[in-house]
Amino acid sequence: MIRSVVRGIGSALPRRIMKNTDFEGIVDTTDEWIVQRTGIRQRHIAAEDETTASLGEAAARAALDAAGLTPADIDLVLLATSTPNNTFPATAVEIQQRLGMRHGFAFDMQAVCSGFVYAVTTADLYLRGGMARRVLLIGSETFSRILDWNDRSTCVLFGDGAGAIVLEAAEGQGTIADRGVLASSLRSDGTFKDKLFVDGGPSTTGTVGHLRMEGREVFKHAVGMITDVIEATYTQAGITSEDLDWFVPHQANRRIIDASAKKLGIAEEKVVVTVDRHGNTSAASVPLALSVAVADGRIKKGDLVLLEAMGGGFTWGAVLVRW
Repeated sequence: MIRSVVRGIGSALPRRIMKNTDFEGIVDTTDEWIVQRTGIRQRHIAAEDETTASLGEAAARAALDAAGLTPADIDLVLLATSTPNNTFPATAVEIQQRLGMRHGFAFDMQAVCSGFVYAVTTADLYLRGGMARRVLLIGSETFSRILDWNDRSTCVLFGDGAGAIVLEAAEGQGTIADRGVLASSLRSDGTFKDKLFVDGGPSTTGTVGHLRMEGREVFKHAVGMITDVIEATYTQAGITSEDLDWFVPHQANRRIIDASAKKLGIAEEKVVVTVDRHGNTSAASVPLALSVAVADGRIKKGDLVLLEAMGGGFTWGAVLVRW
């Protein structure tokens, strides 16, 4: 059985760090207010010369180096983003060009904060279907470009950054002991479109627009929806929360992370949390958190890792991976 195995991981963050206290002169808020409600203490904000493509390229190169591979070894560049460099072409194509690739194919995937989880599942299908041997999978965002900096309920939540992994098709035995992607579950429901969206677009306003969110509504639905796809993934794999080594959730809000882990019976010491240092980086959130946990030695080869995310749309999903 073909499995999609992680061969390398990398990340990239903008140079500028914006702390909670930096907002006190912009909107009516305080460090205490932000930390208490979100768990966020700082985030990285892209400079004018830092874009979704440049951050994505840097993360991609780091992942390739970690895998001991070059762009010549990649068949598909798949970018999860909601903040592309241009309306078209796909920013994945620009990253392909930046890497010096004239072969293979590249495209973007848009599922907002769930983008990376959706992209892992998509890459897994390409690899198991034989259309690619190796996939360079990137989550890169510059959400600071679509924030309303006068809206204290949203501008304090988000940051910029990129994370990337290299997935490679490898032979497995078809058991839970295999390395690679083992199970996944994806969902969406457009009924909730107006709860978290950007109020602009080429076909409607002809503008980029700004992010708008009904925070309480998102929180109300988040824990139940997350639990739903995780339990579906458990059923596919024949496991429970006790079998996990690590839980790497979307880093949107510390309270959502804690409530989800508690409802699922996942021990606190198994949860990877980076929201305090990165804020919500949308599709970059999960690979950034993964990269931190791999770099500091927590996630090791053979560990059973659960990824989860929820984003505007609503979209939500979970993926189980043997590292």
